[in-house]
Amino acid sequence: MVSTTSVSKKKAPWISLGYSAGFIFRYPKLMSVSILLIGLTALLTWVGAHFTLGLVDSYTGNFFVQPPVADHFWKYPLVWGWYVLDWVFLFISRIIVFYLAFLLAYSLTSPGYAFLSILAGNRFTGKVREGEAVMSLTGFLVDMWEGIKIGFVGVLATVLALVVNFIPVIGQVSVFLIYVYYSTLMFIDFPSSRYRWSLGKKIGWIGTNRTASFRLGLFPALLSMIPLVNIFFMALFFPLFTVYGTLNYLTIEGRT
Repeated sequence: MVSTTSVSKKKAPWISLGYSAGFIFRYPKLMSVSILLIGLTALLTWVGAHFTLGLVDSYTGNFFVQPPVADHFWKYPLVWGWYVLDWVFLFISRIIVFYLAFLLAYSLTSPGYAFLSILAGNRFTGKVREGEAVMSLTGFLVDMWEGIKIGFVGVLATVLALVVNFIPVIGQVSVFLIYVYYSTLMFIDFPSSRYRWSLGKKIGWIGTNRTASFRLGLFPALLSMIPLVNIFFMALFFPLFTVYGTLNYLTIEGRT
């Protein structure tokens, strides 16, 4: 356990991903819950992505069926542009489809990850802290509702990312930052919900702790942008990121 009794928030020690992984392996209950959540998240994400991708392709597939005919040399730039646009569309659409499917899985499994966060937090601090909400059916429904709200924010973030992506250079950097900070929002949702924080307060925490938030969301954002394997990687690492976010949130807040 990392103690922050005499450490201010600004100087709070950072809990690494490696420490978080070892923390999970140290406790069989954390391992069991993590494995169960990995399987459930992967299944729901794959099902959601499969049906969403089929729907997207059914509406947009005709746009890229046949490239322009290059019957004159001055038409070659048009053909090259068509292929570039086709590739960019495929890449971006797959990322968006994945995120929408993953957000659905995230919303449905959020009570499970909240439970994992509670288990990890209690092991980390060694006791239940003042102000923590008790586990109950009402709390279960509240956790699911919070997950749905975070999922809705993710949909808005995805739409925003799609729009700003068309701005050269600045747009791509902005998209990456959007996904980084949104990833952080997902993972601090679980520990902060223990204290029944509002969505606005969670977003405000990210603004106040921008550097820590960037570190928390960086690796998840990088994984989420890898086509095809992102579904399985995010499902595999999501429990780790949940514990990682929980331990750092509790440390930064001085609740250890």
